[in-house]
Amino acid sequence: MYDALEPIICEAGALAARYFDRLSGLTIESKGHLDLVSEADREVEKLIGTRLRAAFPGDGIFGEEGVAEHSRSGRAWIVDPIDGTFNFLRGSDHWAVSIGLRDGTQPRFGAVYVPERDQLMIGGPGQGVRLNGKALPKRVGLDRTKAACSVGFHPSIPTAEQTEALRFILDDARMTFRNTGSAVTGLIDVATGAVDGYLGLGISTWDLMAMVPILAELGAETTLDWDKIALDDKLRFACGTPEFLEIFAPLARRW
Repeated sequence: MYDALEPIICEAGALAARYFDRLSGLTIESKGHLDLVSEADREVEKLIGTRLRAAFPGDGIFGEEGVAEHSRSGRAWIVDPIDGTFNFLRGSDHWAVSIGLRDGTQPRFGAVYVPERDQLMIGGPGQGVRLNGKALPKRVGLDRTKAACSVGFHPSIPTAEQTEALRFILDDARMTFRNTGSAVTGLIDVATGAVDGYLGLGISTWDLMAMVPILAELGAETTLDWDKIALDDKLRFACGTPEFLEIFAPLARRW
């Protein structure tokens, strides 16, 4: 699976990067407040869909921007062509191409690529995780003396709920926080140890399908029950080592 998926996501990332180099000429539309889509998203998704059909006949394909292929195998590839489109269109390097495999209801394998940061991460349960070809170690424990949490809040989440989440991180968990503006890059930081965990409010399933199996292989769990989640759901969740999730359990119980 590594060998088939790596060239697909690298080609898609290269296409996205070419659009990134000429942002001023892009056609941009709004899907909602602070929620944008561009021709780059659609063309990258179209390319990924074409390549996945050829490499994995019989598998389903579902893209955030509308590409759809019915599954005959029980498996489906979930595509987020540019996670962090807002960042992409503002010229920030915090955006990524994401391809995740869903088998039944469960995320099983993922590949993410951040072209502007030269990060290619691929893996899943029982198959290891590689960052730019090198194996990543398991994530274990939590050092409270330098604890940090990455956050991602969708604009639709009420301000009071966002504020309470930040208060919980700062006062109850006694951590600092980071916000990359992209669920994928925030979760990559969990995988590499740049932060200890992630707190998401209103995050789309598309944004998680690749990174969740990668993080599971590295020892990071989530508060999500995938048997109860539909592809169009907006999710409230925490992700990290068991020690991280124990700290965030009081907040997670409110959801």
